[in-house]
Amino acid sequence: MGIDRSLWMTLDPAFAKEEMPATSIVTLTTDFGESDYYVGAMKGVILSINPDALIVDLSHEIRPHDILDAAFLISRAYRYFPALTVHCIVVDPGVGTARRPLVASADGHYFVAPDNGVLSLICDRTEGVRVVQATAAHYFLSEVSQTFHGRDIFAPVTAWLSRGTQVDHFGDPVTDYVRFKMPKARLEGSNLVRGAIIQIDHFGNCITNIPPQLLPDFFSTPRPSFKFRVGTTSIQQICTAYGAGETNIPFVILGSSDFLEISLNRGSAADNLKISRGAEVEVTW
Repeated sequence: MGIDRSLWMTLDPAFAKEEMPATSIVTLTTDFGESDYYVGAMKGVILSINPDALIVDLSHEIRPHDILDAAFLISRAYRYFPALTVHCIVVDPGVGTARRPLVASADGHYFVAPDNGVLSLICDRTEGVRVVQATAAHYFLSEVSQTFHGRDIFAPVTAWLSRGTQVDHFGDPVTDYVRFKMPKARLEGSNLVRGAIIQIDHFGNCITNIPPQLLPDFFSTPRPSFKFRVGTTSIQQICTAYGAGETNIPFVILGSSDFLEISLNRGSAADNLKISRGAEVEVTW
């Protein structure tokens, strides 16, 4: 299973002449962790094809097999990179099955990922998404294992994209790729919003799916008296900074994801309040 330099020279004459394009940015998002060889092998493949690639690790600590976790991360992070960045997402519980490898262009960026819904949040927020199924095997490694498509398919395809290979060269367009809908908060009646916890970050901040625009006069001064309920806990304190909350008293804050969060000053709201992802959140006023 190896690096076939002669094949690459045939595919891209510039490689034979050592005329490399301008440095391209590649991001990696996986659930591989840092203790095994998996991430290093992917980087080796990418750099063998494009030695000028600048590889940025978004995260390798996605919860194992957690497609929603990866979808949320990439949808929030990609837009802060320069246009034409190539984002490779390998959270792939279906590796070795009939699920398809995809190459997508959206919002001026490129994405390489399994067809399991991990690109759903990007596709939902972006017009003009183009997706192809990666079937052109000459862009893969010479041998493809059943258990490590990250190394053998996704990494080399990512590298060829970073060298300027056109999306259409990898395969035919598809429109039936897997997509899921992020649950959305909803207004019920005139003074009740129902939402849910959709993400818990490293600090134990509980990110809801409630945008502040659903709450009337949220940015007004004085602000209406909102009451948040999650589980058996009621929260009325709203803060503008994580460090502004009183110790051991949970509060609500507008986070950088543009959703409201339930937080605790210098503590984990998730642990202290025993909140898990999917928990229902109610807001009344």
